[in-house]
Amino acid sequence: MTLPANSKAFTDALPPQEAQAVANQLRQVLASAKDGESELYAHTKGSEKIRVELHPLISEVLIDLLRHIGSGDAVTLVPISKMLTTQQAADILNVSRPYFIKLLEEGLIEHETVGRHRRIKAHDLFEYKKSRMKTKAEALSQLAALDGEIL
Repeated sequence: MTLPANSKAFTDALPPQEAQAVANQLRQVLASAKDGESELYAHTKGSEKIRVELHPLISEVLIDLLRHIGSGDAVTLVPISKMLTTQQAADILNVSRPYFIKLLEEGLIEHETVGRHRRIKAHDLFEYKKSRMKTKAEALSQLAALDGEIL
């Protein structure tokens, strides 16, 4: 996959078994916290322990990130304010570039033209992805309801 502009892959390889185990352990600790309120203590050699109180939103993001790492998935972060090329956006949606350009031309995803090149805000891409997932979920619910009527 092509990395989006200003994104950072955590590694070039899949996480090793040891990293997966640590990620799963930390995920379980964070997930067990009441109302998402967590405290972490960290220290490096020669320093005192530092107490860090995690906001529930940060705990939620960390749990999601750790779930992927714990499953052995590679992870890439994409800041939502960054502009993506059509290839980068197509890679994120897991579609071909020509299909993605068709989506742009149909007006389904907002974009800007810079010279001859189209650029897509990561925020707009993720909004499209979220709406597409919602549409799919609604269609699946309707199919399940129809299946229930037939039985």
